[in-house]
Amino acid sequence: MNPLLSLLSIVKKRGNITKRDYFTYISSQTSEQPLSRFESRFHCRYGYGRSSDSAHAGESGQDFAAFRIEGPVCTFVLCDGVGMSYRGEFAARYLGQSLLDWLNDDAELNPARLKERLQQWAVSAADTLEKEPIPSMSALLRNVLEEKRRQGSQTMYICGRIELPSRGRKGKMMLAWQGDSRIRLWKGAEEAQGIFEDTFRTSERWSTTRGPVGGQPHWYESRLTGGDPMRLQLYTDGLADLDPIREQLPDDQIQILLDSRHTDGLDDDAAFLELQWEI
Repeated sequence: MNPLLSLLSIVKKRGNITKRDYFTYISSQTSEQPLSRFESRFHCRYGYGRSSDSAHAGESGQDFAAFRIEGPVCTFVLCDGVGMSYRGEFAARYLGQSLLDWLNDDAELNPARLKERLQQWAVSAADTLEKEPIPSMSALLRNVLEEKRRQGSQTMYICGRIELPSRGRKGKMMLAWQGDSRIRLWKGAEEAQGIFEDTFRTSERWSTTRGPVGGQPHWYESRLTGGDPMRLQLYTDGLADLDPIREQLPDDQIQILLDSRHTDGLDDDAAFLELQWEI
């Protein structure tokens, strides 16, 4: 047995279950979100944890996660702010909220439209950052921060929209991403292999000064038809322990990873979102 799975089995089940057709979750970057559930036509699990350093210092997490359920439609976003950039937590939140609104409000969801919006958001985000005052500090530190601000805030991201079949509408799924956060897709009990191969690169991200960096956004789109249940799992690199695990873990076992009691807390911030549906 995988030793990690053996360790996970010691924790009791946690999390809340919510049942209704309309629901929105937006992560707080200043507190943790225990592994929770939302049940409708979509079966959702989601959680959020700050790194032990950020939690102990009372600082915001660099990750951001959100999803919205409206009947047969689910839109979602997962962002991992780049800590070495100026205020990566700002970039993650700004882009995440912008993407979620775009996925719900814009009728033109295609790669060209996404690239256009990423450039537009970079301009508005840079303007917002420029207007925010830098805290009082020594002249040397202030000069360092001002230079970092000129270089911009950066974040990696995953976003998508799932439309289940409904009257007069065929089912479909679209995903877009840049960076090394994970996207994993199961059809029935089998994980789909090769769909996202060699597309998760740390050099790719979004910047408030340049828009897309390191390449163009990756785009995946497919029809959804009847058959086996499907499961889409997204998480940032703070939950890299999930990488070798193919079976669907119970809530309590995901929670132990978010708590990271076996390593005295998370080394990095962690955001988790899992969506399951059947047609």
